[in-house]
Amino acid sequence: LCGHYEGVDERVRQHLVTDEISIGDYVLTGGELAALVVVDAVARYLPGVLGDPQGVHQDSHATGLLEYPHYTRPAEFRSWRVPEVLLSGDHARIARWRQDQSLTRTRKRRPDLLDGRAQNPE
Repeated sequence: LCGHYEGVDERVRQHLVTDEISIGDYVLTGGELAALVVVDAVARYLPGVLGDPQGVHQDSHATGLLEYPHYTRPAEFRSWRVPEVLLSGDHARIARWRQDQSLTRTRKRRPDLLDGRAQNPE
């Protein structure tokens, strides 16, 4: 049930609603947007929704860290270069770089995700 304007009539909440889901602390114009977020988040786990079924296990919050930066081709665009390590072909170095970048990005943007986590997660 999607609330609109000021939410859902309290009588409905008291007598019909069995569960409530929060998608965060902010105000939307209507509950439809929140419902779409929930549908998208859940549908990702259904077979055939993602091109790579392992993708859900590699998403930001699946690992407890934010995702590392992604780059596409060309290797240089407007003099902005892709990090050299990503062009090296050394898969072990690339994996370490990605882990380091994820940790750095998480520390900077969402340090709360690191609370209680080992200092050296591998």
